[in-house]
Amino acid sequence: MELNSVAIYLLLVIFTFLDAGNGSRFNQEAEDPIKRSDFPPGFLFGAATSAYQVEGAYLEDGKSLNNWDEFCHSKGCAEDGENGDIADDHYHLFMQDIEMMHSLGLKAYRFSISWSRILPSGRFGEVNPLGIRFYNNIVDNLIHKGIEPFVTIHHNDLPQELEEKYGAWLDPQMQDDFVHFAEICFKSFGDRVKYWVTINEPNLVSEMAYERGDYPPNRCSQPFGNCIAGNSDVEPLFAMHNMLLAHGKAAKLYHDKFQLTQGGLIGLVAHCFMYEPLTDSYLDQKAAERAMLFNIGWSFDPPIFGDYPQVMREYHGNNLPTFSADEKEFMKNSIDFIGINHYSAIYTKDCMNSSCTETANRAIKGFVEITGERNGVPIGDPTSMPRFFVVPRGMEEIVNYFKTRYNNTPMFITENGYSSPHVQDVKVEEILNDFKRIEFHQTYLASLAEAIRNGADVRGYFIWSLMDNYEWAQGYNNRFGLHYVDRETFDRVPKLSGRWYQEFLKENGHVDLSAIRTAKSAHKQADFYDV
Repeated sequence: MELNSVAIYLLLVIFTFLDAGNGSRFNQEAEDPIKRSDFPPGFLFGAATSAYQVEGAYLEDGKSLNNWDEFCHSKGCAEDGENGDIADDHYHLFMQDIEMMHSLGLKAYRFSISWSRILPSGRFGEVNPLGIRFYNNIVDNLIHKGIEPFVTIHHNDLPQELEEKYGAWLDPQMQDDFVHFAEICFKSFGDRVKYWVTINEPNLVSEMAYERGDYPPNRCSQPFGNCIAGNSDVEPLFAMHNMLLAHGKAAKLYHDKFQLTQGGLIGLVAHCFMYEPLTDSYLDQKAAERAMLFNIGWSFDPPIFGDYPQVMREYHGNNLPTFSADEKEFMKNSIDFIGINHYSAIYTKDCMNSSCTETANRAIKGFVEITGERNGVPIGDPTSMPRFFVVPRGMEEIVNYFKTRYNNTPMFITENGYSSPHVQDVKVEEILNDFKRIEFHQTYLASLAEAIRNGADVRGYFIWSLMDNYEWAQGYNNRFGLHYVDRETFDRVPKLSGRWYQEFLKENGHVDLSAIRTAKSAHKQADFYDV
């Protein structure tokens, strides 16, 4: 071990309040720290999870195999072949988790419904009453604790049978299956659920599942990957088209048949980088504009304006599917709110007039290269995710972009979170003393508050995530949670960030952020279950 490494190790031993992410101490004396009162009355502060990432119980009580079950069992997921068979065992521990949310002081909880738990065979089979009962229990107990259910109908997982029958999102039949699923959800839970998200991040699913092949159904082509089948230049466009039409049809059903009596709102959520030009050149500035349209415009222009951005038609030509006149009509204004999953800003470089990597220099990417560095300097502090950097200004910038382009349609920050860079053999106490996560949320919230002060209609903020969970292809070592989950006992242990969020929501003047000495002491220090 080199001298510098020894010094760092000794500091970690002596000062357990040093963050495992980058060794910097959280500044409790920052000027004008962000406060709950900096946000409007009624603003929904919450935390988020998704079904496959936390539930487990992958074949219990009538649930069928979903696409992630099949993918992880056959191909292997994450570095160690981890999967979501057990995940955080939320299926059995949901009451404990709701008590945990209540103790935090959450006003809302964003969760998703497992399609294969409700409709094991899609529209080809019967509704599973045990699946309905499970989510009824969650909804009822959330409301009993004063927590607003904020429900995502589809968050990546779908019955494997639909993939095998007709190829899931590559086939228009999937639209009818989704609408059937959505209708079951509206009928079963809509009398109590007032916030609905149809589909989570269709733009990211299109990229990860059909362009890069990192998600099921593992479809891609060269130069993006070595999948058995797929076409990375075309299939993402068709999958996205079917997801958007599925959203539009489900939203029309809700607006026509349920909204008047149930009184809820329905929206769509996209993954939203803030794209910034790598240089001040005109070409890189246009590349940044193009990246925004090829991601955010791709996701939200159809459900708000009724069609794709014109620039996408110019670049994709006939590869980009078209909406019929009837489809444009029901797609237009099909959302009541915009859901923004925002983690980072990133640089963009034009590829039409300069050299780029082979994957960037293609129409599917808008002939744009993205990078986290300029002249060797990162755009912000790194995290455990290769494309995620800590860039607080990006929050205000992305909200202002939505405010301008979409006429200040109501917005929710449906995900925002931080995962520390990987450290070998990291100790539990180091994970629990997550000062950098607190800094992250404070600075991003300050940026968000500035956008709201300048007129942006943002109505809620959800931390990703309530607890460490199964982070898809990254497995369990990417930790975004306010709570650490022991992988052997499944104990939920509050991190210091959980303590901070609890006090932030109470609007206490002083937050006790003294270091957590042991995992056992975390519960006592935070008084998480003394409510």
